Amino acid sequence: MDYLENLENKSIYLLREAYHASPQLAMLWSIGKDSTVLVKLALKAFFGHIPFPLIHIDTGFKIPEMIQYRDKLAAEWNLSLIYGKNQQALDQKQTFPDGNISRLQCCKKLKSETLEEILTGKSTRYRFNPETKQYEIDQNREPYQALILGIRADEEASRSKERYFSPRGIENEWNIENQPTELWGYYQIHFPPKTHLRVHPLLDWTELDVWRYIQKEKIPVISLYFDQGNQQRYRSLGCAPCTFPISSTARTVEEIIEELSVGNLSKIAERSGRAQDTEDRGTLEKLRREGYM
Repeated sequence: MDYLENLENKSIYLLREAYHASPQLAMLWSIGKDSTVLVKLALKAFFGHIPFPLIHIDTGFKIPEMIQYRDKLAAEWNLSLIYGKNQQALDQKQTFPDGNISRLQCCKKLKSETLEEILTGKSTRYRFNPETKQYEIDQNREPYQALILGIRADEEASRSKERYFSPRGIENEWNIENQPTELWGYYQIHFPPKTHLRVHPLLDWTELDVWRYIQKEKIPVISLYFDQGNQQRYRSLGCAPCTFPISSTARTVEEIIEELSVGNLSKIAERSGRAQDTEDRGTLEKLRREGYM
């Protein structure tokens, strides 16, 4: 087996272990390349049908193409998709740049708090109907005890401290200093009652691995990742006010792989275009300790 097949097999194993560990399971889908690869892996793991819902956090500031891509792929792949939004924060302009708060405070309002509300079933969430291609109020208010995410250890410093199976407290708080040991393929998947569990099947993958897998599996990714003729493209996707494109002429997956392999991008941080990552050193880790993705 080649390197990508080994990564694929391990991720599929972790997905199946997560499903075995918790009947109240969901997966976060950010619409980006990593989480879309994770969706593809889940389809493989469960023979074409994902037996748990995907969750998308709509901040109200996503680039419009991201929402269009989300709904198109949800219909094509027949995904069980739920989305939630902190409408109160948006209405009261408790956001950046409209309100008098920082980007990171905005992330907490629109992402962390919204995610917690969706997971606990305390707020209204909407489910995509692939037949009508419309969203309907989700009548199921049961909480989700475990969440699968597409984070990678090489992407950002605080993520390198994660485990494959990472326990959180009742309010999703993350205790970095007290995590389970994971050695020689042994993973702890059983935790005390009311423990919230985060699962990271892509933890070992790199940005280059993700693009090579996209190439191998012919996974459709959003057009924002490619140069549309202005010699710019997005390398990492987030909210429009805080995400900026990079200089690049890559118009295909193959050209992106070449940029990452031998071009200047191999020496530049992947999330250098994400303003919230550089606003205050160490604050992103603080947000993650409090329940951020």
